[in-house]
Amino acid sequence: MKNFIEEVTWRGMLHDVMPGTEEHLMEQMRVAYVGIDPTADSLHIGHLVGVMLLKHFQIAGHKPLALVGGATGMIGDPSGKSTERNLLDEAALRHNQNAIKGQLARFLDFESDAENAAELVNNYDWMKDFSFLDFIRSVGKHITVNYMMAKDSVKKRLNGEAQDGMSFTEFTYQLIQGYDFLHLYKDKSCTLQMGGSDQWGNITTGTELVRRMESGKAFALTCPLITKVDGTKFGKSEGGNIWLDAERTSPYKFYQYWLNTSDVDAEKYIKIFTFLCKEEIEKLTAEHQEAPHLRVLQKKLAEEITVMVHSREDFENAVKASGILFGNSSADDLKQLDSKTFLDVFDGVPQAEISKADLDAGLDIVTVLNEKSGFMKSNGEARRSLAENSISVNREKVQEGFTLSTTDLINNEFVLLQKGKKNYFVLRFV
Repeated sequence: MKNFIEEVTWRGMLHDVMPGTEEHLMEQMRVAYVGIDPTADSLHIGHLVGVMLLKHFQIAGHKPLALVGGATGMIGDPSGKSTERNLLDEAALRHNQNAIKGQLARFLDFESDAENAAELVNNYDWMKDFSFLDFIRSVGKHITVNYMMAKDSVKKRLNGEAQDGMSFTEFTYQLIQGYDFLHLYKDKSCTLQMGGSDQWGNITTGTELVRRMESGKAFALTCPLITKVDGTKFGKSEGGNIWLDAERTSPYKFYQYWLNTSDVDAEKYIKIFTFLCKEEIEKLTAEHQEAPHLRVLQKKLAEEITVMVHSREDFENAVKASGILFGNSSADDLKQLDSKTFLDVFDGVPQAEISKADLDAGLDIVTVLNEKSGFMKSNGEARRSLAENSISVNREKVQEGFTLSTTDLINNEFVLLQKGKKNYFVLRFV
């Protein structure tokens, strides 16, 4: 067995761990689980630490379980939150579970015949037929209210951080999560639950149920909640969450998120979000510290994680797209971008819509620059800029007399105008 605790410790992925966990894991193959909230049909990068823990666990020779919280998703976890969340119906949760499994399969081996192949489980499967009376009689009597009230996640809600207090539904959340651990302990021989540091209270309720109801020994491990050095929330951008689904967050924007991390964050993230070995990370860090302006760490981090979540091709396209704003790209380079990536690259650039029918007879460049787009304030300004050789169409310089035609369209939809080096304008033909 590889030493899992040693591996996650040097990577900065260990916050709390129950005494005896390391020895327990070194004895033989063990089973551990991480719970994943299925309230969307995609994971976002906030989920990635838990997924990486499961992957390191599998690499170390152990068996990982990814638990999709179909039942708990119908309730809402109070940990770290000040309000109750919206609850989902069964059909939506099943759809989300299937989508999430597809994403997890990029990290975890579900399909092989190996003894430690990963499994996806859903707590709705064992909770749906559990009556309320059965639950409070067989499970509830083993955990006191005093024990439940002592949890930080409960105390914070009851001490005025939430305007409406805490519902009974949410109060019982830790019991249900604790029962998940008990069920997996009995059904899958699972002896370890892992999660974020805000989950410690819920996880230890599970270990307590295993001890009280089965006289068994179960363990808890948490990772730190990821932060950014500037104080802003990890995993968020101006547009919201950074999703693993390419439809929600394009590979270009995904790549850019990691590429734009600070030096301090890049040193931390490359240990957590890649599988590079310690020696390689130390070498990259030393190289980066000698020449921070080359952003060696950020580039390697962005490459590793974009290839892992999306593909090598998506990564290469994202690099090309990144070079379009700053490099010597050509019309051919622009035409290789799909529509979503094109719009991502030129996010925030002014746009104008023009009828595609106007292109049939050709559009004079002066008319395009002024009347059709408003990029220039007058025909005179347009002509002066053309005479100064400062106007480009799709990165190629044009002169007065140039006419725009359908052959200039990028993805049969866009034309990029440019004045000088940094002044862009996007025409969208509809």
